[in-house]
Amino acid sequence: MEIKERFLKYVSFDTTSDPKSSTVPSSLKQLELGKYLAEEMKSIGMVNVELNQSGIVYGTIPGNDKKGQIIGFIAHMDTSPDASGCNIHPQLIQDYQGDVIVLNKDKKLFLDPKEFPDLQHVIHHDLLTTDGTTLLGADDKAGIAIIMQMAEYLLSHPEIKHNDIQIAFTPDEEVGKGTDHFDVERFHADYAYTIDGGNICEVEYENFNAFSAVVEITGKSIHPGSAKNAMINSIHISQEFDALLPIHARPEATEGYEGFNHLHDIHGNCEKTVMEYIIRNHDLELAQKQCQDFKNIECFLNQKYGYPIVKVTIEQSYLNMKEHILKHMYIVDNAKEAMKACGLEPVSIPIRGGTDGANLTYMGLPCPNLGTGGFNYHGPFEYVSLTMMEKQVDVLLKIIELNKGE
Repeated sequence: MEIKERFLKYVSFDTTSDPKSSTVPSSLKQLELGKYLAEEMKSIGMVNVELNQSGIVYGTIPGNDKKGQIIGFIAHMDTSPDASGCNIHPQLIQDYQGDVIVLNKDKKLFLDPKEFPDLQHVIHHDLLTTDGTTLLGADDKAGIAIIMQMAEYLLSHPEIKHNDIQIAFTPDEEVGKGTDHFDVERFHADYAYTIDGGNICEVEYENFNAFSAVVEITGKSIHPGSAKNAMINSIHISQEFDALLPIHARPEATEGYEGFNHLHDIHGNCEKTVMEYIIRNHDLELAQKQCQDFKNIECFLNQKYGYPIVKVTIEQSYLNMKEHILKHMYIVDNAKEAMKACGLEPVSIPIRGGTDGANLTYMGLPCPNLGTGGFNYHGPFEYVSLTMMEKQVDVLLKIIELNKGE
């Protein structure tokens, strides 16, 4: 099967995860793709294939040579709840020439290289885009397709010598729960790579320290006709709270290693307003200071209004994997050597986000991240380079060939 066919099959499954759900996985429809992948893995010759009750798919490409370490490759099945993942209709652009791509004429949605400069890196590539009504699902079904294409090639070419290779596909990465039930011991790899990024020249081993904050504001709802000196409108207090955070520490004002506080959801009325933030920084001390800013504002407003008007709850999502990966830099070096052997010029840049690999690294499985050839994730401007996807299959095969351990 060609990689394009694989990818198109995978994106036909609606696997949108649900941040409000208490089920595991958060949306049961993710299990449908899990079942399909488990059967496909068996059909191409993988062993120890299992779709467990948490929705994680495990499988092994059996080794024919016990030299070298056991490598793992991981991708996630869910797509972001930020945009619809239902009824995706990809558009194929062959031999992209660098011009403006029409996504949806009626909606006036276009991929313009002036607005999206990454398009300059994919000239003469074959691309798949959305039709402007949904996301595409390259995050991370492109990663699944790359891994499965690599697996099928290895299993049909026994002359390529390798140790066992472990594969896993996880649910709920997009809602921060992709590794909650991951069994590192069952996976049984010395190290792994998540295939869940952008440009395939990138090897990523630095990610944000990530926290979430829920700010609950309880006002005093009084009939507006008799509200003078009595009403406290929680919506106005939410505006006051947000204005007390540093205005330049927002995503739209940051890049590179700069951290941010992102207000991504707000809903409420006069009586009650709830705001949800994500807090991000590559430096843990600075991330903790940002968290303390939230608590300081809580204290200030509670004192100002004379009762517990604000309640802030902060939870840790994941931490920067860099500290642990630096102890195993051969994993990064092997990937870079493989890229060079495939004609690519590797770079390492900080991830302004996170992957399952961050938590897995802290769980004892060193796990940097490699790209898929996908861009503009989580919305209608998403696209993927089939050319990069095919090249990344070659890179994974070369990583396996170069597997020498520390």
